[in-house]
Amino acid sequence: MPLESNLVIRAKQVVLSQGIAPAAIHILGDKITTVADYEDCPAGCELVEVDEQSILMPGLVDTHVHVNEPGRTDWEGFETATRAAAAGGITTIVDMPLNSIPPTTTRAGFADKLAAAKNKCAVDVGFWGGVVPGNTGELAPLLEAGVVGFKCFLVHSGVDEFPNVTEEDLRTAMPELTRLGATLIVHAEVPGPISRTGIPASPSVVENAATAPNNRVLPISPDRSVRPTRYETFLASRPRAAENEAVELMITLAREFGTRVHIVHHSSADALGGLRAAKTEGLKITAETCPHYLTLAAEDIPDGATEFKCCPPIRERENCEQLWAALSNGTLDMIVSDHSPCPPEMKLRDSGDFLAAWGGISSLQLRLPLVWTEAQRRGHSLNDLSRWLCAASAQLVGLQNRKGKIAAGHDADLVIWDPKKQFEVAGQRLHHRHKLTPYEGKMLSGVVEKTFLRGRKIYDDGEFVGEPSGVLLT
Repeated sequence: MPLESNLVIRAKQVVLSQGIAPAAIHILGDKITTVADYEDCPAGCELVEVDEQSILMPGLVDTHVHVNEPGRTDWEGFETATRAAAAGGITTIVDMPLNSIPPTTTRAGFADKLAAAKNKCAVDVGFWGGVVPGNTGELAPLLEAGVVGFKCFLVHSGVDEFPNVTEEDLRTAMPELTRLGATLIVHAEVPGPISRTGIPASPSVVENAATAPNNRVLPISPDRSVRPTRYETFLASRPRAAENEAVELMITLAREFGTRVHIVHHSSADALGGLRAAKTEGLKITAETCPHYLTLAAEDIPDGATEFKCCPPIRERENCEQLWAALSNGTLDMIVSDHSPCPPEMKLRDSGDFLAAWGGISSLQLRLPLVWTEAQRRGHSLNDLSRWLCAASAQLVGLQNRKGKIAAGHDADLVIWDPKKQFEVAGQRLHHRHKLTPYEGKMLSGVVEKTFLRGRKIYDDGEFVGEPSGVLLT
């Protein structure tokens, strides 16, 4: 009789599609073979017993990670990013097509990316391609080579090698994306409302354009009345209208071309009604938000604390609560990290200049406890958490039959974590390449204890196990 399992992981609290229940997860090789009763443990199998207070959940899927390799590996890199992921209970990440050099906008650029990632990844890694002006002919070759979909920016991306698209560019690219059945993910801010704020860029943006190009969209002015160290100055420079108009544009184009559209790192509560109506209409549109928009508030950000800068910006507390409500009613589909690291000197912490500092927050490793700490306070369940952090993101990139839930036939990607245990965030204990974090000193609930990737333990109570075994999902 053939062997049906060589490993059983059982727990009293297993997050299954139908709810939380005791179960024994039978694994053979890299796949789950059976979700069995708790007492069903065949003789001769390795058995992992999960403590009663701990949770067994699907490995997390994070579809918005800037790894930045090759070309800007000093910003992050596959080795450090995927170790941070493993320590955070994440078993699959999807790398963004920009901040690496070359970007993933051509098949040749994708080949360079794959070569850079080979044999370095602690977790499984997929890849987004990019839509930039003039590369429509590259979309089919990129999809054939294995990207999961395509990203574009409607405003300057922050790096010149990944230019933003206009509506005219989208009208060229979207018919091809529809033909290919590919998803277009969109950084949804348009430049008009940003320019109309009249808030000038800091002179250091001009002097240090290579390190802070994401602010070039702002008009240059000698006006010294603007106080760039005030967070409210930066917040005013990226108004909600920039997101609102971008979302309206993408809804219009999704309706016209039938393209599957996904709005990334959504922050403006004002645009939620339009998104909800578009979904009700039946358009193929989804949206994500991020831990920093759900756990931080503009009112609490100190002057000069540039580690809090990201684009779109962290908005007011009332906006945050509306995002939580949108997760509850399904307007927002998932929560991803938008892990966007840079060397700490690019944050210009010494000067505290929000307008000139690089925008991006590193939070890959902390995604689970950040979201759980706030979700449980609002009465959300472990099944809500699993949907937002695992299943919905797997669905976005076409991995729903392999990742994102505990079910027979799926990869044996699992995380064991204690939802009640608390810890204080210390940047130096994070596995991201750079340690500056807006969460320094924050008390969080939810400690990752063990992470399994395709049936193999890769993280165990603070220690990494074995050599990198992540595969490239092409």
